[in-house]
Amino acid sequence: MDAFEKLEKRVREMGLYACEAQHDIRRSYKEDGSVLTATDLFVNSSLIETIRELFPTANLVTEELATEFNPDAPWSFVVDPIDGTDVYSQGLPSWAISLGILDCNLQCVGGMVYAPRWGLSHENGLFFRKDPDSQVTLNGMPFEPVKGSSDPMQVSMSSDTARYLDFSSYEGKLRCFGSNIIHMISILVHPNIHGSVSVPCYAWDMAGAHALLQSLGFSVEYYDGSPFVYTLDMLARRRPFKTVVLSGTKQSLREIRRMLPEKR
Repeated sequence: MDAFEKLEKRVREMGLYACEAQHDIRRSYKEDGSVLTATDLFVNSSLIETIRELFPTANLVTEELATEFNPDAPWSFVVDPIDGTDVYSQGLPSWAISLGILDCNLQCVGGMVYAPRWGLSHENGLFFRKDPDSQVTLNGMPFEPVKGSSDPMQVSMSSDTARYLDFSSYEGKLRCFGSNIIHMISILVHPNIHGSVSVPCYAWDMAGAHALLQSLGFSVEYYDGSPFVYTLDMLARRRPFKTVVLSGTKQSLREIRRMLPEKR
């Protein structure tokens, strides 16, 4: 079993643990008002332990623990132990464990996303995996999305997107699930969702899904059309990016910009 197989095994174990813990969860709050649970902390510590054992020279960037960042490290693992903690803490299914892999140039080259209570099968949930230099798999099988219409009449996004974009002339449907990772991968598995909007958040809210989308030919761009990139400000100083990010095909993103202009 290679290192990535061992890492997948631990991610799956943590996903099942989080499922079992969800029925009796207790919420607490961080200083910024965001929700925290004991599950976040346990999953985070378990994944950190495994990554340090398997990839001892890699950086670790996680939501729940600040660690030293070495800009010369060969890999950086960007971890969100529970993306969608608020909805997770209320018993909803739209949460995921997300892990993105950046190379020494801070390019997103791999990732794992495990959403054990989401997807098209009650038995399997969704487990996406993309190793560096390998194809994307879904639940262990090679995955190729169906790219349908470019007309984004269903778009996934966070509930506070209206602070940033003007919906006054948009006639489509909005899908708000409570997890940015779920919003991003929804364009892979839900055939009528043709775009995703991410408002300013953190590297760990993006990296796992970013790796999948990029490998499968989708674009992840700032609203101005420039590519979404990871910076030392986001990774070493753990700061959010500053503007809206769009995910989808190039054509669907052009339509989203037309239908949902930025607020002035």
